[in-house]
Amino acid sequence: MNLHSHAFNEGNPLAETRTRWAVVLTAAMMVAEIAGGWIYNSMALLADGWHMSSHALALGLAALAYVLARRLANNPRFAFGTWKIEVLGGFTSALLLLLVAFSMAYQSIERLFSPTAIQYDQAIAVAFVGLLVNLICARLLHVGGKQGHDHGHGDGHQHHHHGEDLNLRSAYLHVLADAATSVLAIIALFGGKLWGANWLDPTMGIVGAILVGTWAMGLLKTTGRVLLDAEMDAPVVDEIRQVIAESPIQASISDLHVWRVAGGKYACILALTVSEAATAEDFHRQLAIHEELVHVTIQLDRLPSAPS
Repeated sequence: MNLHSHAFNEGNPLAETRTRWAVVLTAAMMVAEIAGGWIYNSMALLADGWHMSSHALALGLAALAYVLARRLANNPRFAFGTWKIEVLGGFTSALLLLLVAFSMAYQSIERLFSPTAIQYDQAIAVAFVGLLVNLICARLLHVGGKQGHDHGHGDGHQHHHHGEDLNLRSAYLHVLADAATSVLAIIALFGGKLWGANWLDPTMGIVGAILVGTWAMGLLKTTGRVLLDAEMDAPVVDEIRQVIAESPIQASISDLHVWRVAGGKYACILALTVSEAATAEDFHRQLAIHEELVHVTIQLDRLPSAPS
């Protein structure tokens, strides 16, 4: 017996619209910063532009994920909905970002040993505009998505409800990281202009490359875990074990599989060995306190001495 819900893809039209606007603004500023860095010989500005390109790509994938998830929501081929489209997009984005990070680092190291004159005033102006665009995008994407919160239950269980839009949250974090890189570029350019520290510009380019590479590796790890269903260390797994351990019906877990089917929603296959009369529905009612379990399949194996 199982409890099945197809409501894995909760539409978020406002988030989709604002993400599209963030893509347009970020892409326009990306072109301006890369062109400015090239014209004014600023590696920090170039690094910030390439970093912004990585986030333009990530925001574009986020917007595309909303579109595809909405259009394919009723496609029967997707047994557990279309949420993993955005996860796959994030994984692809992370692979491309690693290439961008290596390119940024190579160019910055080359410029560190072969410095060229930088037109600081123009480069600083472009960097400030880039920071302003980042802040505007952050405001657009900070739409007050539902945050995770706990619901107490009379039986002593705490239910952890995660209704946050992870796609939107990811896009928001990209923009904040890009704003941090813009600040690094501005610091490097001011340092070179005021104190003649020309080495700061390529150095901040290297720092920017490290930021992009670190973000890409973190995204690879996170999305890879979801795509490979490597989530048996998620808190909900311990919560399932706790429910069975504290059940008034004596039962032991012989097999348990849990995987994510949406941002904060999980599917579960649970095999139990029982020594007394019980039905799968008894355990479904006990697990129902955890609303993040949207698809639960339970198999009961009775001991020979257990009544049917």
